[in-house]
Amino acid sequence: MQFHVRTRRQPPAVIVVALIDVLVVLVIFLVVTTTFKQQPALRLALPDSTQAKREGANARPPLVVYIDDKGSLRLGSAARPVTTERLKEELQSQNTGSTNFVLAISADKNAPFGVIVKVMDVAKELGIKSVSAFTKSAGEK
Repeated sequence: MQFHVRTRRQPPAVIVVALIDVLVVLVIFLVVTTTFKQQPALRLALPDSTQAKREGANARPPLVVYIDDKGSLRLGSAARPVTTERLKEELQSQNTGSTNFVLAISADKNAPFGVIVKVMDVAKELGIKSVSAFTKSAGEK
C-alpha cells in the first residue's frame, strides 16, 4: 500500500525587497523630473524704471516686503501675511543692528501709496538705513 504524503502549501509571501527597489526607482524619477525653482507667491505688476538693475549674486539677499494691489502686506520668501504691527516685530527680530541689513519693498504698481509709506516709516523707526524697491526695466514684461 502506498501512502500519499501531502505537503503543506506555503502561504503566498510578499517580496519586500522588490517593492523597495521599485519605490526607490520611482523616487529617483520624481527627483530628477521635478524642478526646484522658487517662485513668489504673489503676482505683482512692478512699476517701470529706466534705472532698474539686478543685484549682484554675492550680495546679501534683502528681506522682501510684498504689497499687493489691495494693500495687504506679506513678508519674506514664504510671503507670510502680516499686519503693520507684526511687520515691525518681525523686522526688529531680523535686524541685528548690522549695517548690511537690506529691506526691499516689492509693491504692485496699483498698491496704495499710504501702505508703502507705512512700511518705509517702520523701517526708518527701526533704524534700517537701506530700503530699496523692486522695479522692472522699461522693456521687460
